[in-house]
Amino acid sequence: MADQLHHDNQDGWVGKEPYWKDAVFYQVYPASFKDSNGDGWGDIPGLISELDYLRDLGVDVVWLSPMFESPQKDMGYDISDYQAVYDRYGTLADVDTLIASCHDRNMKLILDLVVNHTSDEHPWFKESRSSKTNPKRDWYIWKPARYDPDGNRIPPTNWRSYFAGPTWTWDDNTQEYYLHLYGSFQPDLNWENPSCREAIYQDTMRFWLDRGVDGFRIDTVNKYSKRTDFPDAPITFPGQPNQPAAEMWCNGPRIHEFIREMQEKVLTPYNHALSVGELSNTPLPSQVLPYVSAANRELDMVFEFSMIRLGTGGAFHGKYLYQPYPLSELKAHVATWQTFLEGTDAWHTVFCENHDNGRAVSRFGDTSSHKNWEGSAKTIALWQGTLTGTLFLYQGQEIGMMNMPRGWGIEEYKDCESMGFYEEAVASGDQDRIAKTMDGLRILARDHSRLPFQWDGSANAGFTGENVVPWMRVHDSAFEDGLNVKAQKEDEESVLGFYKTVLKLRKEYGELFVHGAFRHLLPEDEALFVYVKEGVESGRRALVVLNFSAEEQALSSRGVTVARALGCEEGEEARLLITTLRERERLGIESPERLRPWEGRVYVNFAEGA
Repeated sequence: MADQLHHDNQDGWVGKEPYWKDAVFYQVYPASFKDSNGDGWGDIPGLISELDYLRDLGVDVVWLSPMFESPQKDMGYDISDYQAVYDRYGTLADVDTLIASCHDRNMKLILDLVVNHTSDEHPWFKESRSSKTNPKRDWYIWKPARYDPDGNRIPPTNWRSYFAGPTWTWDDNTQEYYLHLYGSFQPDLNWENPSCREAIYQDTMRFWLDRGVDGFRIDTVNKYSKRTDFPDAPITFPGQPNQPAAEMWCNGPRIHEFIREMQEKVLTPYNHALSVGELSNTPLPSQVLPYVSAANRELDMVFEFSMIRLGTGGAFHGKYLYQPYPLSELKAHVATWQTFLEGTDAWHTVFCENHDNGRAVSRFGDTSSHKNWEGSAKTIALWQGTLTGTLFLYQGQEIGMMNMPRGWGIEEYKDCESMGFYEEAVASGDQDRIAKTMDGLRILARDHSRLPFQWDGSANAGFTGENVVPWMRVHDSAFEDGLNVKAQKEDEESVLGFYKTVLKLRKEYGELFVHGAFRHLLPEDEALFVYVKEGVESGRRALVVLNFSAEEQALSSRGVTVARALGCEEGEEARLLITTLRERERLGIESPERLRPWEGRVYVNFAEGA
């Protein structure tokens, strides 16, 4: 990109391209990946046993979701000891082995950094709530009560938490409220306190960097700086006691100062350890740029959520009241963040799954039949694999894992957020709201991504022993239609085989797919997603044509021809680089005009005879 600065491992933000731009990252949710000891819970030794699988897939960096000591009320995002490992995951020695095993395979490992909040069982919070004069009192955010005209005690503000309910919980011992943006068991740390910040850097970052980890995915990275005047939020949901208030804590007044300090004091001294931030409620490129501008020296890249949040009813009230959307809206979000990079010194991420969302093939694809499932899973792979930025995959995405079957009841949902919204709907007594919330959960709930990984077709899908009760129910699809690793390894044209091919092509044509400029074609079309990628230096071009529908579609009827879209000059020809179709289905593909249901193709311009 024009005027782009980069940082390398020795000389700061100048020089060669850093490794993480071209790398493929793979998120492991450890509880659900592989159980090595038969207790029904995934663990670090289980992950170590499958590192060769990840290497063979084409993974360069493993991102391990929280495995720290925790009461597990929010699956490890409520940490009670940053320097210990939750015993069901293993030991510190196991983590050391994991680090060494990744490095032995020329892979890197990053951990989840959760430092907006701790568990209420963390020693810091126990000290903080012990008395108003404790030295750690100001490491969390405490405020006195307010009182309504009738003398009833009410919270300091009317803010609503992400998990439903207020952001404040009353503490009887010290007679004040503490702030928590998430669950009441997750009190927010006070980043305004420099001693607290230094403890975060030392205990949660340097400790693990000293053990050899290569960086961090940084949870809730833009929520550390709150508005310290603590005003009430505007009433946007009349009649509700708690109101959405993300503007009170997202992208706050000192946030860039805090992140630069983290970079300068910790990440830069450790060979510019990798940093990728979770940047929620920040939908404008002008808001995102300061976080990832190389000149600002804050974060290497961030996750921006406009596209992956499609279908939700908002982050607060009614989040799981599903809102249908057209393909053109999805494409507009993708185009915004693809063109965001042009003319800047910024970098971005490419992803469509993670631990906080439903499965991509169930949300953006089609699971109505085995044929449509396979076609749409491959089309999603081709879409993700040809976008500019650093690619992140989530465990099971590479085999097309799906959402829970719709027939499963609420008893199969374990997530604290899912249950909070469902219980809120039940408490309303509104049967229509209850039904619509359940329907939304079936599409969007975080639980879907947390089902056990499907290794084979045996009982419990090879995730754990056949006579073990896993912590979450294994998906029925593990036992049929070849939706598991073992079956797909035996089929080179499976979804897994296709992902391997796409990842190889992504690296082979890195100038086009990882670094290329994006040009959107047919932005208003509601069936076809079509775009051109162009190498900034070579001028080589790729045309990506994706049929996001269960109907046959014709390019010619849209006025698009492959050669013209590629800008083929004299002496050049358009060649098919890859298609989602199996070999037996490719008869007649020489004609690029018609795409079959859920078919994707990529064409590249080549010199004739080359």
